[in-house]
Amino acid sequence: MNWLRNASTGITSLFFPLICPGCGNDLQSSDDQICISCFHRLPVTEFHRHSANPVEKIFWGRVPIQSACSYLYFTSQSIVQHLMHELKYNGNKEVGVFLGKQMGLSLAETDRFNSLEGIIPLPLHPKREKERGYNQAAAIAEGIAGMLGIEVMEDVIIRNMETRTQTKKSRVERWENIEGKFKIVNAHRIEKRRVLLVDDVITTGATLESCAQAILSCTALSVSIATLAYTLK
Repeated sequence: MNWLRNASTGITSLFFPLICPGCGNDLQSSDDQICISCFHRLPVTEFHRHSANPVEKIFWGRVPIQSACSYLYFTSQSIVQHLMHELKYNGNKEVGVFLGKQMGLSLAETDRFNSLEGIIPLPLHPKREKERGYNQAAAIAEGIAGMLGIEVMEDVIIRNMETRTQTKKSRVERWENIEGKFKIVNAHRIEKRRVLLVDDVITTGATLESCAQAILSCTALSVSIATLAYTLK
């Protein structure tokens, strides 16, 4: 049966070639999400190893975060931008799961994230999630959870108002755009628990700040933050 499966895969690849979303080259297997070349060229930040890293500094004086990091650097026209576009706009959820797994492996390397008791993906407004078909932050969280062996909590907080795009907004405008947009719906799930808040990209951190404050308001013990990418200015 293996030869039949391999033959079928070969015929499918002939008419529908598997393309690496990072560079556009052919993938060797349907199990691969990105090619080996792109994988080895991913711009890993190593922020998870260090306190007072650039992501943690974003939240200083704004909200008490336990630890924070981003896995990759995000720059325009980069591999990471192509992967993020694939995840958010081309319906490729598995790219998010795959990169989440890589981030989960990195978080497991340090004791800065070893006491987590749950993962909360930053929620999308239901209308936006319906349009996209899934929450990209939840896909990333799924990958992280698989590596750390902890629960993804998608039933704790909701986005009760749809926000306008944050692109090209100042820090103050971003805060005004999302202030009060998050609502806790199952507070008992995170009471006295250490949770990890997950999103795809961080710029000013206004959205994550608002969500973290909502989580901490219902007596969560601590909030850490991990994003897939950090935008280089």
